[in-house]
Amino acid sequence: MRKRTSTNLMLPSVLNLAPYEILNVDSLEWLAQAKANSIHAVVTDPPYGLVEYTPRELDKLETGRGGVWRIPPSFDGCQRSPLPRFTVLTDRDRADMRKIFASLAEHLMRVLVPGAHVFIASNPLVSYLVYEPFISSGFEKRGEIIRVVQTLRGGDRPKNAEDEFSDISVMPRSCWEPWGLFRKPCEGRVQDNLRKWKTGGLRRVSADEPFKDLIYAGVARGREREIAPHPSLKPQALLRQLVRAALPCSEGVILDPFMGSGSTIAAAAACGLRSVGLEVNSKYFDLAESAIPELAALSISPALDRSNLLTSSRNPSA
Repeated sequence: MRKRTSTNLMLPSVLNLAPYEILNVDSLEWLAQAKANSIHAVVTDPPYGLVEYTPRELDKLETGRGGVWRIPPSFDGCQRSPLPRFTVLTDRDRADMRKIFASLAEHLMRVLVPGAHVFIASNPLVSYLVYEPFISSGFEKRGEIIRVVQTLRGGDRPKNAEDEFSDISVMPRSCWEPWGLFRKPCEGRVQDNLRKWKTGGLRRVSADEPFKDLIYAGVARGREREIAPHPSLKPQALLRQLVRAALPCSEGVILDPFMGSGSTIAAAAACGLRSVGLEVNSKYFDLAESAIPELAALSISPALDRSNLLTSSRNPSA
């Protein structure tokens, strides 16, 4: 396994961003060797079972031949981004997913400090395969963060019988994305855990407004997607809210074990929070090296535009 480390200490200081470290490694191998009680939060968007990012499926994505990736047709001249099709997963795929996330949860239980939160993106079709292993490993399920966003998943008429059944959709059009929220049990009371480990709660938006479990955040587009053309890019408008909440005292280290193009690391840097990103794919690691400082330097309005979240049929995947 090739291992590369990129520690960015100078550029963040110039841009008033927090330092971060990114590594081109297998996340489970890295976690197995990481120091216990060394990470204070996890914010990550994993490949759902690591099926869609195998070399075989990535080759199909690049050639436009499908596989687990659904290649939507263009619409009104707008080429839409591909989406993973989780309805094609086999029983073995699902068993492998449980095994992978059980291993991830076991490692995180050791590496995280008491009271640390895990924000993990999922999909309504496979979230149970992600959540069950975390609960079995001893994590407390603290709810779900619902991201209101409409991609192009679902809502299709029966394949090859669209005209015959024109009034029927096979599945509902998806208008939300679940993020599982878990916590490693605290040592004693939350207040005691906060004093010792700086974890156990979620940072409020303000003195008058708590962090909420419903976030309106559209797909990443425009300059963000130009900077980081990753098939599952999450927007800074979403991630900056999550990383800020994840470290209630603004102290500690955030880990993204499935970094992709580095959007979570960029969000942490922009919010003045230290972070570590892991990515096994060399192509995406190279992308993250260049994308993180540019994404972190973007000015993101805190007032999110909700007008196009549930009405546009041209949204790419996010």
